[in-house]
Amino acid sequence: MEEERNELPAPPKFRYKLFKYATLTVLFLAVFLGLGFTGLKATSSSKFCASCHEMKPEVYTWQASTHSEVDCTNCHTDPVFKKLAKDKSKDLVEQLKNHSSGTSATPIRMPKEVPDSACKACHDMSKRQVTASGDIIIPHDKHMEKEIECTQCHSGIAHGKIADRKMTYQTDLEKWAQETGKVAMSEMKFIRPDMDTCMECHKARKISTECKTCHSTGMVPKSHKNDEFAIKTHGVLASKELNKCNQCHKYMSKDKLEGFEEVSVLNKYLSTNSQSTQKNQYDYAKENTFCSDCHSKRPASHESGFISQHGELANKNQNICKACHNIQQTSTPNKNKVNCSSCHQSSHSKNNPRWRGNHKIPIAPDQKPSDYCYTCHVKDRCTSCHKN
Repeated sequence: MEEERNELPAPPKFRYKLFKYATLTVLFLAVFLGLGFTGLKATSSSKFCASCHEMKPEVYTWQASTHSEVDCTNCHTDPVFKKLAKDKSKDLVEQLKNHSSGTSATPIRMPKEVPDSACKACHDMSKRQVTASGDIIIPHDKHMEKEIECTQCHSGIAHGKIADRKMTYQTDLEKWAQETGKVAMSEMKFIRPDMDTCMECHKARKISTECKTCHSTGMVPKSHKNDEFAIKTHGVLASKELNKCNQCHKYMSKDKLEGFEEVSVLNKYLSTNSQSTQKNQYDYAKENTFCSDCHSKRPASHESGFISQHGELANKNQNICKACHNIQQTSTPNKNKVNCSSCHQSSHSKNNPRWRGNHKIPIAPDQKPSDYCYTCHVKDRCTSCHKN
């Protein structure tokens, strides 16, 4: 009886259940967090990004860039763990939607630009020595004071602006390989900030666009200092290096110029059947208002006696005429009011009833030929019909 009295009572059954549930919960949480951390770490690697075939252009250009040793997530996600996981789950849902709806063919674009904090994690601009090429002045401190973000100038540093260049459509994915990425990243105008970037921003912010604002020298090439440059050699140089001329002189034109940009290397690489007609230096002289201001003036060689000689001179070297005149154009061009068809009408018969309106000098309905007409026209040819 004594032993029975000293025997401890058995613990209630619910304590066993509570202990069992607590153990299972802890175990489940450990497995869940372990898998979650492993999955998060795996999807944070650049290899995971490269596993998606739609990321081919981004991956191959990144591999060919100066940031090839920087993981994707260092730039493209928030470093905070909670935000990182949220971004990944959101992007996963978005990609699944795109695949199911068939809209994944659209160019891949980031929903927002890479923040300055991602750049400053590696680049300390307060200590960094900036070595801009040539005589270019790049005051980073002034840009930072105006809250100009890094990507406004350096958006192509890792991928060469391939989305803007329309090279990430699904139809082009099979053409992408490592070599394609190298070719895309070889065009420096898409990698480094170019003059267009600077000029557009300066114009928008009403900052001076004079050469001395960004260049420490006068920016006058040696070839331009030659005494014969203006009247003899500049056209010859333009025929050889029109792209170089356009780099500066396109900003001096009052009208926008089109068709003078060099054809993209990657467009040549991807588009084997591309047949784009490139304009030449004669088109440039007529379309750029900076050139046409001079080319539209009557040269000294066009004074007395020129009209009777111009046909013979044109036959010797028609290209000289093309710098100012449109040889085969049947209507009046925009910049120069005189071309061959201004005087050499195909006909002024019933087949061409509007010839009087195109004539540079007003003509009355009953106008008869006079000596003044023969200033331009050939008398023998006219009098073959106009007897009186």
